[in-house]
Amino acid sequence: MKNLFNYDGAVFQLLMKFCSACGLGLMWTICSLPLFTIGASTTALYAVSIKLVRGTEGTSIVRQFLHAFRTNFRQATQLWLIVFGAGAFLAADCYILYHLRQSSAGTAAVVWTLLFAVVLAAVVLYSIVFTFLFPMLAYFDNDNRSMLRNSFFVGARYLFCTIAVFGIHAAFLYVTINLFAPLLLFGEGLSAWASSYLLSNVLLAVSGEKRGAETEDSGDEP
Repeated sequence: MKNLFNYDGAVFQLLMKFCSACGLGLMWTICSLPLFTIGASTTALYAVSIKLVRGTEGTSIVRQFLHAFRTNFRQATQLWLIVFGAGAFLAADCYILYHLRQSSAGTAAVVWTLLFAVVLAAVVLYSIVFTFLFPMLAYFDNDNRSMLRNSFFVGARYLFCTIAVFGIHAAFLYVTINLFAPLLLFGEGLSAWASSYLLSNVLLAVSGEKRGAETEDSGDEP
């Protein structure tokens, strides 16, 4: 029982990872403030969170976060602008079609309802891609088109993981809005840390690696 609270004990190690996840969340918030950098920040967040889960994070999560941020900045920003534009387009479609459906009757209402259902299906597909896109970018090296395509196929194949990760982020968002607003500063780090316990296994399976045989560097730089 005493060993649990030693430096190498389970409780102390869990507390250290919790604090590291909070620190990552704060860094994500700061680096995302320009808004167009959200993609790079999210990629860096998952790059370190997955290492945190695997116990290969090294000694400086700040240096690793900034290294991943710089390394993936260009591609992550391009992908972020793509998914942001697609998300804005789908949101506008949903808003317009919903109000057209509410203000229509008869045949027109049926048509708007069918179109609304199609857009909602597109939103589901978009959510699958968005959930896996930046974790995939943090783990794999590929072009933008392949990254988008593979994110969908992996997310669809591991649908339970996709739903669980989406639910984790939704839960933290709900708590932030309704119960504890300061969670906005570091909540994304905790969400990514919790999600990485699921994502790590999926990424290992997709890459064909075996647990215990990962090649990530455990030093300060990834």
